[in-house]
Amino acid sequence: MTVTGGAGFLGSHVVAELRRAGCTEIFVPRSRDHDLRRAEAVARMYADARPEIVIHLAAAVGGIGANRENPGRFFYDNLTMGVELMEQARLRGVAKFVAVGTVCAYPKFTPVPFKEDDLWNGYPEETNAPYGLAKKMLLVQAQAYREQYGFNAIYLLPVNLYGPRDSFDPSKSHVIPALIKKCLDAVASGAPRVEVWGTGSASREFLFVDDCARAVVLATQRYEKPEPVNLGAGMEIKIRDLVALIARLTGFKGEIAWDASKPDGQPRRCLDVSRAEREFGFVASTEFEAGLRQTIEWYRRERGYSP
Repeated sequence: MTVTGGAGFLGSHVVAELRRAGCTEIFVPRSRDHDLRRAEAVARMYADARPEIVIHLAAAVGGIGANRENPGRFFYDNLTMGVELMEQARLRGVAKFVAVGTVCAYPKFTPVPFKEDDLWNGYPEETNAPYGLAKKMLLVQAQAYREQYGFNAIYLLPVNLYGPRDSFDPSKSHVIPALIKKCLDAVASGAPRVEVWGTGSASREFLFVDDCARAVVLATQRYEKPEPVNLGAGMEIKIRDLVALIARLTGFKGEIAWDASKPDGQPRRCLDVSRAEREFGFVASTEFEAGLRQTIEWYRRERGYSP
């Protein structure tokens, strides 16, 4: 078993879930040893690991700011990694390839809840379209390879993730870790206000990372079809309500200052998650506030914040 990105946020949780499921031989390529954007490095990785199954989680990724600043790099890095990894897996007779995409692949204006059948009915939200489309090509490649070569590749579409070990680096963090850091920093410094991008009117769905890891492993074990599958919690929260909730859980009582000159991103995100339950029995089990509390407490410990 090879898990690309296995040392990252989702990947580290997937590796732990695989071990709980009894998988003992797991190879995690590191970028310093295997630059998966380069064909020769991918070939060397396959020669070193000789996997029967590949779970591809490695990605160049970030929040709205990082996507706006790096559209070319995010497109090239993600497209190249996916194309090389799947092609060489096919050539080497890998038994199964699990491609993990992104909710950013959906059209900007998708009927809510997002159904997998709507994936091609429009262009993605502009700020993350290069990233979303590059990851969406994994689905095209997987279906084309299944049709022509009988290659067993599946494609999963996780919604926005959160949880312990997420990136809290302001230059690339997503909304939940960014807000947690801002609020805890403000509490620690006594700052009277926190600035938040956008208007707060957009909505998002969030899936706890342990739930997503369980879903990926279940799909690896049980799912064998060409159709993409959403991975989500089936809930939706407006960003303004999310900010208020995180402020309460972190103890921040100051002003929330909205910067409406910054983008909101996609107007709404909430997935239809019935296919995942029907096909491989996945239902998210972590209540949102409980997951947020776990994430906040993990970050407190990591940074040494006082309770």
